[in-house]
Amino acid sequence: MERSETRADDPFSGRRPTSHERLTGLPWDASYHDGPAPWDIGQPQPAIARVASEGGFTGAVLDVGCGTGENALQVASLGLSVLGVDVALTAVAIARAKADSRGIPAEFAEADAFHLDRLGRKFQTVLDCGLFHTFDGHERPGYVASLASVTEHDATLYVLCFSDKGPHTGPHPISHDELRSAFNPSNGWNVVAIEPDRVQTRYHDDGAPAWFATIKRITQPSAS
Repeated sequence: MERSETRADDPFSGRRPTSHERLTGLPWDASYHDGPAPWDIGQPQPAIARVASEGGFTGAVLDVGCGTGENALQVASLGLSVLGVDVALTAVAIARAKADSRGIPAEFAEADAFHLDRLGRKFQTVLDCGLFHTFDGHERPGYVASLASVTEHDATLYVLCFSDKGPHTGPHPISHDELRSAFNPSNGWNVVAIEPDRVQTRYHDDGAPAWFATIKRITQPSAS
């Protein structure tokens, strides 16, 4: 009861609202209260399913901003250890129910993407499907550092985000330069490739223009 009262008084659970939440005035959790969210298509994103089928996910896998879990469940169905995390408790509950009903041993937890170190775990592959593009320029360094805190050396990070190359771009379009600026050798990352792709939504007949970035975790240069 105390937990629910806390959430009613503070829908952000004591954390600083993200730029998207400040823009809408609602916590991410509200997106799941009245039916599927715009990005919840009820199946894995085709780009993620393709990479998974090609063996692109290895070792322990983290899905950041997992939503209702379709991508994480797809990867876990291949026999990999997968943890999906999201700040939206409703989405996490839906994801857990899906895992139980399908008999897929994926793990889901409520977690803040800016404090992933609190998970106390390391991962060899990390997926960001539709989360990075919701953060503004001031938020990205903190998010990238949070990702770095839970990734092994030479880990792979996949980022699927809205592209700025239209027409009919998504609500938070991202450029090549923004991706390369956020993930660079000075903060422990190397962008291997950025390829054009699509993000399927409930409001785009053929998906929205997207970038699919493959990024490697490298040793961060010493201050000296």
